[in-house]
Amino acid sequence: MNHQKQLLFVGSYAAASDNGVQVYEFDGAAGGTLTLKDSVTGIINPTFLHVDIPGRKLHAIGERLNEAGGKEAEVVTYAIDPATGTLNELKRTAAMPATEDRKQTTACHINQDSGNEYMIVCSYHGGMAGLFAMDEDGLPARLTDTAVHTGEAKPHLHSAIFSPDGRFVFLSDLGLDLIRTYKIDKDRQRLEAVRDTTLHQGAGPRHFLFHPDGRKAYVINELDSTVTSFRYDSETGELKTLATVSTLPEGYSGDNSCAEIAISEDGRFLYGSNRGHDSIVVYAVGPEAEELTPVEYVATRGGHPRHFALLPGGDFLVAANRDGNNLVVFSVDRESGRLTFTGNTAETGKPVCVKPVIF
Repeated sequence: MNHQKQLLFVGSYAAASDNGVQVYEFDGAAGGTLTLKDSVTGIINPTFLHVDIPGRKLHAIGERLNEAGGKEAEVVTYAIDPATGTLNELKRTAAMPATEDRKQTTACHINQDSGNEYMIVCSYHGGMAGLFAMDEDGLPARLTDTAVHTGEAKPHLHSAIFSPDGRFVFLSDLGLDLIRTYKIDKDRQRLEAVRDTTLHQGAGPRHFLFHPDGRKAYVINELDSTVTSFRYDSETGELKTLATVSTLPEGYSGDNSCAEIAISEDGRFLYGSNRGHDSIVVYAVGPEAEELTPVEYVATRGGHPRHFALLPGGDFLVAANRDGNNLVVFSVDRESGRLTFTGNTAETGKPVCVKPVIF
C-alpha cells in the first residue's frame, strides 16, 4: 500500500513581504495535527487557491498594480513537491485588465474544470469573470473571454462552480442576487450565458455547490445569512429554487455575514460559516433538497471564519479564522455530522482559504 500524504494549502490576506501561502502537513492518525512545511512570499493577498492534484500544481490569485495604478488580478502558479510539501513558482499570468470604467479587477475566486482545460477567475470589484485556456503543461496560457455582468445594482461575482458533468458553470453574483449559468463554447473558447436563477432581494449569493447525487444544489447567501436549496436539471442546466433557511440560531440578533459552504461526502450533512456569530452551522440533509434541519452551531474559536474545509475522508474539518489568525481543527462524527474541537490549532496571519488534498 502506498503511503498517502495529506497537505493543507492556506491562502491569506498578506503584503508581498509576508507569508501569503502556507503549506501544512495534516496528520489525522495523530488526532488532526498541522505541521508547517513551507511558506511563500512575493504575492499580494492570495485570498483563494485551486489545487490541480494530477498536475501537482497550486494556482493562487494575487493582486498587482498596472502602469496606470489600477488594481488587477494575477494568477501565480506553483509546482507542488508532495514529498516535502514545498512550492516552486512556475508562472505569473495577468488576469482581467483594469480599465477607466473598472479601475479594480482584483479576484476573489479561482477554479478549473475537471479536465483542467479551462480556468475561471472571478472579480468581485470588477463584476466579471475571466476564462483562461490551459496549455499542455497545465499552465494558464491566455485569457480567451471575459463575462461582464451589468445591472441596476453593482455586480459582484463571488464564485464559479462547474456542474458535476462539466457541461455548465455557475457564477454566483452577490450584487445582482442571481446565479448565472454558462456553457463554455470550446470552439470559440468563450463563455456563453444560458439562463439566470434569481434569488430573493438582499440575499447576496456567495459560494455554491452540488449535492453528491448531482440532483440537488445549494448556495450560501452572504448578506442575509441564509442557505437556498435547488433542484438541478442536468440536461438544461436549470436550477429550481426550493427553500431558504437561516444559518443562525433562533434569537440571535447580532451582525453576521456568511462565507463558505461544504457538504459531506455521503451528502447527509451540509455546513456553512457565519462571520459575526463566528460559527459553523451544521444541517442534516433530507431526501429532498429543501429538507435542511439544523443540527448545531459550533464556535470556530476565532473571529471571522472566511473559509473552512472538510478533509478527504470526512473525519475532520479545518476552519480558517481571519481575525483569529488561526486554523482550528475539528473532528467530525460522520453519523451525526457534529463537530468536536480536537485541541489542535495553527497560528497564521489572516487565513482566508484552506484547500486540503491527498497525494
